[in-house]
Amino acid sequence: MTRDWRISTVTDVARARIAVARLAEAHGVPTVERVRLATALSSHLRQCLTKGGTWVLSLEGPESSSGAPALHAVVTPSPDAPVSGRAPWTVTVPCTEPGHAVGADAVAADPASLSEALLGADEDAALVLDKLAEQEELVAFHREELHQTNQGVVALHAELDAAGRAQQEAFAAERRAREEAEKARRRLTFLADASAVLTASLNHDEIVRRLPELLVPRYAGGVDVWLFDDEDDPRVPSDRPNAAVRAARTGRPQYAADHPGGMPGVDDRPPSALDSGRPLLCVPLSARRTPLGVLTLSSPGERWDPDDAVMLIELARRTGIALDNARRFEHNRDIAETLQRALLTELPTTPGLSLAARYLPATYGLNIGGDWYDAFRQRDGSLITVIGDVTGHGLHAAVMMSQLRTALRAYAVDGGGPGRLLTRLHGYLRHLQPDLFATAVIARFHPDEHTLTWAAAGHPPPVLRLPDGRVRVLDAKPGAMLGIPLQQDIADHTEHLEPGSTLALYTDGLVERRAAGIDPGIERLATALGAYGSADLDADLEESADRILHPLLSDSERDDDVCLLLCHLHR
Repeated sequence: MTRDWRISTVTDVARARIAVARLAEAHGVPTVERVRLATALSSHLRQCLTKGGTWVLSLEGPESSSGAPALHAVVTPSPDAPVSGRAPWTVTVPCTEPGHAVGADAVAADPASLSEALLGADEDAALVLDKLAEQEELVAFHREELHQTNQGVVALHAELDAAGRAQQEAFAAERRAREEAEKARRRLTFLADASAVLTASLNHDEIVRRLPELLVPRYAGGVDVWLFDDEDDPRVPSDRPNAAVRAARTGRPQYAADHPGGMPGVDDRPPSALDSGRPLLCVPLSARRTPLGVLTLSSPGERWDPDDAVMLIELARRTGIALDNARRFEHNRDIAETLQRALLTELPTTPGLSLAARYLPATYGLNIGGDWYDAFRQRDGSLITVIGDVTGHGLHAAVMMSQLRTALRAYAVDGGGPGRLLTRLHGYLRHLQPDLFATAVIARFHPDEHTLTWAAAGHPPPVLRLPDGRVRVLDAKPGAMLGIPLQQDIADHTEHLEPGSTLALYTDGLVERRAAGIDPGIERLATALGAYGSADLDADLEESADRILHPLLSDSERDDDVCLLLCHLHR
């Protein structure tokens, strides 16, 4: 279907518009599209009339279009129009509704048809207005939804922002907690390590010396240890800071600074006139409720962390215990050493035989009190020399050593050889001191016969230097250790001595080393003894004893007593 209209007046425009609207309705063009077609066509034709001339409106039906059914309105200028040759104007609308047949009067131009067309246009306009109203309601609804959505988004943003801040605060709190936990771990580690260092020493001077090494500069700028002597009285003013004197008098930690310390269990004091530049923390040193002194620490910075102060107070408590243990150890060690030396024998003078003895207490630990030597004459004129070692250390070992020495001298009054004396001493220990053990070597010299009779019970073997410088280790089968739950008869061994011979009796502290054992030490002793000539030994046996000890003891600490007894037969 194709329809054409020539347009030169407004009436032509109206008639063409009415005809196009009816045809569009007849071919199933929706109302809105129909109104849009009519409005666009009227607007364009009005513009054409203002330009003058005649215009041709062509309407092509859906039968002539390919693809989806649609109406095509085309406006072109007539050949006599002033704008002839201009490109045609085209508008297309879809035909999506069922259509109906178009009669011959469908495009009539009589007044009745125009009136009916006008009413139809109003109906179309009313439908369009209804749709516009629906669209406006829909737009209002969506606008409200959009507003509520925006409000929700704003609220969500606020919640997300609050959640973000809460998460940041949680992260910050977790970081602070981790830092505090790490600081606490470092404090505990330091406290454990420092306590181990302090308690490992039994020398109070070393403990005092180690404190600054441990504390400066991490926890203190300076360290002062005030230890009370017997004549010190904390109630008497001294040249110490007032806070230290106060701590000594009250037994409570004191904090001297120009600001409160805020430390639990610590009294605040004014800054010290002796050191006003830094805060001072003065902590009493005590053990078993006995005041030992005051530890004064100057702050490494402007102030202490309260937790650091708590740790330092605990370290001071442990330092007091370590100092008390060291003093008690030194006191017991001095008593044991004094008792040990008091019980050692003054060597007898024997014609033709020189004796030299050395006793050196242990310098490491409470390992003194078990070693002894002795020398005395028997009724037949022979000389008994003894060297021994009691198990255990300290005062108990020193006392038991004295009992063994006394018992041995008592048994020797009745006579008998070295083996017999050791056998009787073994029985004494088994029955009277079942938990005590000992080792010993007894050597008997008979000047008239120039013979050596000796016996050993679990002790390192004697070393004999011959006049020609050769050295022998007298390692004949010894008896077992004295006091063990075993019945034994210890045998004698006899050696012929030539003038110029030297016998060395010793304890294991002289030759035994933990890393090397005892055999290398015995070899070193034999080498040292063989290095001296008989003339040197004849001239000064005391000096020779010192010269023998020096190379054997200079390479290590003495962690055990050392006894050496030299017996030299003159030429």
